[in-house]
Amino acid sequence: MDESTPEITPDVVAEHGLSEAEYAKVLDIMGRAPNLTELGIFSVMWSEHCSYKSSKRWLKTLPTEAPWVICGPGENAGIIDIGDGQAAIFKMESHNHPSYIEPYQGAATGVGGILRDVFTMGARPVANMNALRFGSPEHWKTRQLVSGVVAGIGGYGNCVGVPTVGGECIFHEAYDGNILVNAMTVGVAETDKIFYSAASGAGNPIVYVGSKTGRDGIHGATMASAEFSDDSEEKRPTVQVGDPFTEKLLIEACLELMQTDCIVAIQDMGAAGLTSSSFEMASKGGMGVELDLDQVPQREENMTAYEMMLSESQERMLMVLRPGSEDQARAIFEKWELDFAIVGTLTDTGRMVLMHGGEKVADLPIDPLALASPEYDEQERPWTPTPKPAQIDAESVPAPNDPLAALSKLMGAPDMASKRWIWEQYDHMVMGDTLGHGRPGGDAALVRVHGTEKALAIATDCTPRYCKADPVEGGKQAVAEVWRNITATGAKPLAITDCMNFGNPEKPEIMGQFVGAIEGMRDACNALEFPVVSGNVSLYNETNGQAVLPTPAIGGVGLIENADASVGLALPDDGLALVLIGETRGHLGQSMYLREIEGREDGAPPPVDLAAERRNGDFVRARIDAGQAAACHDLSDGGLLAAASEMALAGGIGVELDAAAAGALPLHAFLFGEDQARYLIATRDADALLAAAAEAGVPAATVGESGGASVRVAGFELALAELRATHEGWLPEFMGLA
Repeated sequence: MDESTPEITPDVVAEHGLSEAEYAKVLDIMGRAPNLTELGIFSVMWSEHCSYKSSKRWLKTLPTEAPWVICGPGENAGIIDIGDGQAAIFKMESHNHPSYIEPYQGAATGVGGILRDVFTMGARPVANMNALRFGSPEHWKTRQLVSGVVAGIGGYGNCVGVPTVGGECIFHEAYDGNILVNAMTVGVAETDKIFYSAASGAGNPIVYVGSKTGRDGIHGATMASAEFSDDSEEKRPTVQVGDPFTEKLLIEACLELMQTDCIVAIQDMGAAGLTSSSFEMASKGGMGVELDLDQVPQREENMTAYEMMLSESQERMLMVLRPGSEDQARAIFEKWELDFAIVGTLTDTGRMVLMHGGEKVADLPIDPLALASPEYDEQERPWTPTPKPAQIDAESVPAPNDPLAALSKLMGAPDMASKRWIWEQYDHMVMGDTLGHGRPGGDAALVRVHGTEKALAIATDCTPRYCKADPVEGGKQAVAEVWRNITATGAKPLAITDCMNFGNPEKPEIMGQFVGAIEGMRDACNALEFPVVSGNVSLYNETNGQAVLPTPAIGGVGLIENADASVGLALPDDGLALVLIGETRGHLGQSMYLREIEGREDGAPPPVDLAAERRNGDFVRARIDAGQAAACHDLSDGGLLAAASEMALAGGIGVELDAAAAGALPLHAFLFGEDQARYLIATRDADALLAAAAEAGVPAATVGESGGASVRVAGFELALAELRATHEGWLPEFMGLA
């Protein structure tokens, strides 16, 4: 494309994703018609992906502060204080559309982008996570997508040398035409060496570092802000191409430069590339920018200003340096064999001026463009609440003839089957700080803060079927589940990042899902003192009008002061009492039992009692700290019987559950109900644990014990070896590798 294109027609405006009203606003801001380069800049800055125009009014209602929060949303990543002059810096982002079109590169560059968000703030990345949603296993494309995405995540993370320590993966036909690939990175920094993106100092040099700019990724942000259709394959050229080896060099070079006093501001080039990075830095600092695009390192010939500003080529950063430090910075980047170029200067004009070929090719006001991006209200984005579904009476759900045959079917179903095949392709031990029982497959990953006794507990979670049935309860449950996952290791949950994956926000029912999920998340974050410090919104996850399940993925980080005091879910010994913490009512609505055994996806999801979540979780953490738990696991999909079986499989030791503990509940409701705020603790001293629970007013009951080589209940028995074969066999068999 050429910036000298003579006329901006309505068709050209529409191709750039701007509505008539938005283009009218462009004309008002510019006082004239923009040229093509200027139009391209408006289009990416005002895309849903970059501006959050449909969601920001709701995001502002989330709690973002706590005494331990150093920096909440608005920067590249969120920052929390973890003591001893150290901070954890983390964020989760989506790379959904690119991963569907080009699975390997889409997933790989998702990992690369989230790594840059973290190390651009001065943190060394210490852990990656991912949350993956694929279509039905029966869909013709699912196997190819799983293969490409997993290879892309592993290929990038393994080469960069950052461990991928956990995540989740589910399958549902709602994701057939639009998979979700959400990537999370956690880093650790010194609190006095944190870097921000606000530019300052007129005359200061603007420096470009990293890889050269190519034509990959142009219109990536715009693509991520529109529905898919049957011709989505044609968008393959808008998917970026990643190079993890260059990223590794970039991490080391940036962290080395950060030990000097050279950097005034720094920003990675993510969505919308050079455009968003330069605009965001200048806008946050109240500055202007003049860029000479002839100085931008390019790997393709005859690139236009339009292409350079909109390219999303990977492994690139933009910095503002202190005057006189250019040579020192250049020497560092050249040592690491990376491009280094002075591409412009800060000004006090408040305008973005682009020079190319000795001519001015764009001149735009920064704040009106960056700060006046559309923000849709309820008139422009009307929403209708999701009707509350009816509760399902457990008595009305047929009981299985053999509860262990039902368990076997659940544990071998796509969502609950072992994801070992996935995480064995990831290096989860590189850097040497991943703790043994924090391996993928546990409640939360545990990563030691290097050189200390502390560890970070990291988890991602969301139950989309709950969110579809009742977005408010589903949003609550996603936050509460992550809080439980972290708590079950003995760590104190500190803060979350989110990745809000929804369909087309122009549809009132989709917007209603989003608003409901935010309401539930807000309530849970407030009740659990678990603030949101960063996040990402991914809308228009639809193909031919079919939206994904509402998926507000939550990534949480917690801290345990002494990593040696943490526990895992694996049963370590025979003869341990299994104590169930929390109240069991046998809730089967939206349960895995209802879906996989009865073939139904209906009813209300389990209600989330946030006061009970807080009380029970605080109690469990205190018992772990007191040494009363040999193992702990939170209860979620599949209920009590699934949780006990997962503990048995992890430890290689069988379990027997006491059917009499069901009391008046139907046995299948007791075994498979998905009531919330519950944990299963394996303990050597059940009496002490039960006495402490009674004193704290926490429901607790002994429901079984560990031992043997099978799972046993109500006279039925299933060999652990047989259950393991079922549990671990599905995914390799599906991938054609069994």
